[in-house]
Amino acid sequence: MLFGINALYVWVAVIILCVAVEAFTLDLTAIWFAVGGVAALVAASLSLSVSAQLVIFVVFSAVLLALLRPFCRRFLKTRNVPTNADRIIGQNAVVTQPIDNIQGTGEIKLPGSVWSAASADGSAIPAGSVVRIVAIRGVKAVVEIAE
Repeated sequence: MLFGINALYVWVAVIILCVAVEAFTLDLTAIWFAVGGVAALVAASLSLSVSAQLVIFVVFSAVLLALLRPFCRRFLKTRNVPTNADRIIGQNAVVTQPIDNIQGTGEIKLPGSVWSAASADGSAIPAGSVVRIVAIRGVKAVVEIAE
């Protein structure tokens, strides 16, 4: 008995909880504790003492976390694909279509490209204004009046 509950149920709950946490985070941390929980579940089914189950859980989890996590992260590492969009941040542009966040309209022109635009502070910006690009949100350039 573990905390007055059959140890098998406790380890099944630990496994389910760790798998759920891993499914939400995808950080390759909790999955190793789920495997440690499986090892402890096997120990509980063999009627080993609670302290032996805990030691098995901690040892399996720690060893797998220390040895396999770095190896797996190297192969599962997601790579950021750089785009050229970031290079326009900080540049000045001319408003070619009035920017109105409420109506969802607005367009700016940079040398060589035209972008949909939104105002950073929500204010309307008339056509012909010179603006500075402060961010990119989806496919829109977020702008403010250039000073």
